[in-house]
Amino acid sequence: MTHPVVLLPSLGRGAADFDDLAGRLQMAGFETLALDPPTAVPPEATLHDLAAAVVAEIVARGWQEVHLIGHAFGQRLARCVVADAPERVRSLVMLAAGGLVPMQSHIAHSLSACFDSSAPADVHLDHVRRVFFAPGNDPAATAGGAWVGGWSADAAAIQAAATRATPETDWQLAAAPHVLVVQGLQDACAVPENGRRYVAAHPAIAELVEIDGAGHALLPEQPESVAAAVIGFLARVDPDR
Repeated sequence: MTHPVVLLPSLGRGAADFDDLAGRLQMAGFETLALDPPTAVPPEATLHDLAAAVVAEIVARGWQEVHLIGHAFGQRLARCVVADAPERVRSLVMLAAGGLVPMQSHIAHSLSACFDSSAPADVHLDHVRRVFFAPGNDPAATAGGAWVGGWSADAAAIQAAATRATPETDWQLAAAPHVLVVQGLQDACAVPENGRRYVAAHPAIAELVEIDGAGHALLPEQPESVAAAVIGFLARVDPDR
């Protein structure tokens, strides 16, 4: 029996972003749980509170230890889960890992604009493309146009506030026994140097895969390459396979 895989999505995004990867993981023999962001949390919530909610989901299913996958904001939350409940995490996969090297100001502006529901559709799509997609990749061409919609301003506000309320030193360099960092080489939001610095800080336990032709969205841009890296890693570190 393999360890279950818990997946945490990007800022203001839902569990559906993992549909393709989760399906591939299930085909490889892994049980999966992709979590939507919580919407009912106190206004003073920190990243530790959001991490506690993830742990509660794990415990509720009777799981002792899981593989944890976080995408973008989700990998920050995943690192906080590792910091707060290390006994629950067998391995950590960080997709589009940021947190060590800041994005440029115009990218930060466009990231905020992705959650502006009043923007004209073409303007909104330009912001999404600028922040999340490598040149030549089209968010409108994703399955069902998933990355045209699916933006929750309420969830993003909760997550951003929780991150601001939490010292970066609480989670930034947290590490599970086995860590994989998957980074898009054209990521303008979590620039590739983030992954390189994190892995350099954990040379004995962390490995880095950089994927060309992928930006911050990563999952819909290069699904086969992401899945191959993740499934190969999990197959190596899961002792029950």
